[in-house]
Amino acid sequence: MQLTQISVYPIKSCRGVSLESAEVTLKGFKGDRELMIVDENGIFITQRQYPQLALIEVERKGETVMLSSCTGSPAAVTFPLIQTGEKVGVEIWRDRTLAIDQGNTPAQWLQAFLQTSKNIRLMGQSPDHIRPIDPQYSPSPQHPVSFADGYPFLLTNTASLAELNRRINANYNDTSQAVPMNRFRPNLVMETEHPFIEDTWTQVKIGEVVFDVVKPCSRCIITTTDQKTAQRNELKEPLKTLSTFRQKGGKIFFGQNLIPRNTGVVRIFDEVLGNG
Repeated sequence: MQLTQISVYPIKSCRGVSLESAEVTLKGFKGDRELMIVDENGIFITQRQYPQLALIEVERKGETVMLSSCTGSPAAVTFPLIQTGEKVGVEIWRDRTLAIDQGNTPAQWLQAFLQTSKNIRLMGQSPDHIRPIDPQYSPSPQHPVSFADGYPFLLTNTASLAELNRRINANYNDTSQAVPMNRFRPNLVMETEHPFIEDTWTQVKIGEVVFDVVKPCSRCIITTTDQKTAQRNELKEPLKTLSTFRQKGGKIFFGQNLIPRNTGVVRIFDEVLGNG
């Protein structure tokens, strides 16, 4: 088995960026989900409410970020990351933490793009305020995580996607409903012939980094959003088909959440070694 895709998402719920290699930090890939959009109450915003976030491209070069839209409107904007400044309370799921407001330039661009009068703001994760992983799954106290939903890394598997699409195609007797891997917004994709083999692992080594395999990833409506067009699937695929064979306790699962035991670099074509 080998690693065939590495992705980071500089702003939570916006378009991902594919990389040849990436630096593993304890809270996730460097540059992954370190920025998050919030509403006027400081509550996080994602494609669940605004599927059109999938159309925002984010390019980060050093300490500068450029936002652009696949539609071309509004025009692209560039702004410097604000690393220090007033800390503002934000909420992501049940977590409350302090973050750094990135200023009016990205806020006004996002408001124009989302066509909202709400006071949308872009927030950066504060290095001084740790957002801890759920202690039920964390291998160590106060293990940090970025603005990801709950865990530093998400691993998926090409054979799992192939099995899902085989079932979708059989259900509709055509291939038009098959979904690409980007529907699941993973950080790490491995190529294997064994669907869902990661469900049997407790640890996985990728290149020089060892990860704990801690929890299957429950999936939401974002998986029904075409990441190129931002259109929702009217048939609720792939959730509808996944629910027939990947549902447990009222939740639908695809992929595994990982927590790193060490830092390092992972690269495309690194060997993936899992164990139970």
